[in-house]
Amino acid sequence: MAARMEAARDYGGGVTASVVVTCLIAASCGLIFGYDIGVTGGVTQMQSFLTEFFPEVVKGMRGAKRDAYCRYDNQALTAFTSSLYIAGALASLVASRVTRMVGRQAIMLTGGALFLAGSAFNAGAVNIAMLIIGRILLGVGVGFTTQAAPLYLAETAPARWRGAFTAAYHSFLVVGTVAATAANYFTDRIPGWGWRVSLGLAAVPATVIVVGALFVPDTPASLVLRGHTEKARASLQRVRGADADVDAEFKDIVRAVEEARRNDEGAFRRLCGRGYRHYLVMVVAIPTFFDLTGMVVVAVFSPVLFRTLGFNSQKAILASIVLTLVNLCAVVVSSFSVDRVGRRFLFLAGGTAMLLCQVAVAWILADHLGRSHAAAKMAKSYAAGVVALMCVYTASLGLSWGPLKWVVPSEIYPVEVRSAGQALGLSISLTLSFAQTQVFVSMLCAMKYAIFLFYAGWVLAMTAFIALFLPETKGVPLESMRAVWAKHWYWKRFANKDAKLYAQVNCL
Repeated sequence: MAARMEAARDYGGGVTASVVVTCLIAASCGLIFGYDIGVTGGVTQMQSFLTEFFPEVVKGMRGAKRDAYCRYDNQALTAFTSSLYIAGALASLVASRVTRMVGRQAIMLTGGALFLAGSAFNAGAVNIAMLIIGRILLGVGVGFTTQAAPLYLAETAPARWRGAFTAAYHSFLVVGTVAATAANYFTDRIPGWGWRVSLGLAAVPATVIVVGALFVPDTPASLVLRGHTEKARASLQRVRGADADVDAEFKDIVRAVEEARRNDEGAFRRLCGRGYRHYLVMVVAIPTFFDLTGMVVVAVFSPVLFRTLGFNSQKAILASIVLTLVNLCAVVVSSFSVDRVGRRFLFLAGGTAMLLCQVAVAWILADHLGRSHAAAKMAKSYAAGVVALMCVYTASLGLSWGPLKWVVPSEIYPVEVRSAGQALGLSISLTLSFAQTQVFVSMLCAMKYAIFLFYAGWVLAMTAFIALFLPETKGVPLESMRAVWAKHWYWKRFANKDAKLYAQVNCL
């Protein structure tokens, strides 16, 4: 019986050169998001950038009694970072509707072009207004590409390797972050206009995406959804290999799309129905928990954190490079292991390690930094300890929530709500990122070391949530994913409201 179950889940077709090239091009959309994450944290602590646009921050830093935790507490400065995320949140909702009309490939192309325009605005900015306009264009580009690329990967990759291929998006995101942090390290040495080089170099990954998107086909599911059945079959044959038998997989794709059309009440309205309650909970829970892991500290504000510890600008950026390299190595390990050990194991192991690291960092900061509200500089040995703990935290994040935040949402939704679920989840994530990047420095100033205890509490909650409510989806074809929920101890009471789930479970 188990053997028949596995056979029913395997459509055949291996990892072909076509699917590798196509998925790598789509995954490269992560470069622009990663580059922006890496570049903003470094630029916002560069003396030349602050002097040009935020001289009040420089003046405050020179104050003899400035609290170590409050050196960068300026709302206009954080608005430079956060404006991208609110633009991306709104753009992702728009992209979900437009995708149904033009396809995922066109959305990726448009997003890359908008990001390219935003990089030009930021590099040539002469006032804060130009910076914000550029950030909004960047945000719309990120919203478009981030909505389309993970779904493109999930719909194109073979089921047994879907986790690795979808995680490639996060791998490219981290590569972009490494490149941006390295660029900041060298451009920080250029007096006066080094920040322009860092912001302008965002055009490089944007160009890669624009050119790459011109050469990839749309996904079979997206083509069927728009009525291009023959093109869809040809696209599926291309990525599965000329000798692969794609009949069974193609029939399931067509069947899933036809079912979605017959029940097309509006995807967002459908998500709110009782039979889709499990999807709605995951749409909200996964991006919410991800953004409350404390990832904003590592991804965006690590240079600011290291400056707070007493590092100079160059050493702060260098320490950030170390973190991003650790993250990259962890993501590579995760990509090779996610389809072997499963999603749940990585979530639980990573969450436990992250929790312990955050508590330890809070303890060190509480005992050794800014205890009397005077400007303080942490002893080198303790500062090195914080860096080491942040490396372990980053590795744990890179093994678990970092890539799985993209893998799991891209694979769990049925086709009729797939774009809407991805868009809503991404919108929630980017909105929370907007809020966090806008208030993080103020929270650091107000809560001091306790901010790490705040994140640790959320990590504890989300690890428990995963243990109780997320089923294992390793190796399950997208078209068979409903059965996983129908068998879950809790979600079956909602999933089984849909009669077709019974038939699917019985056939498995």
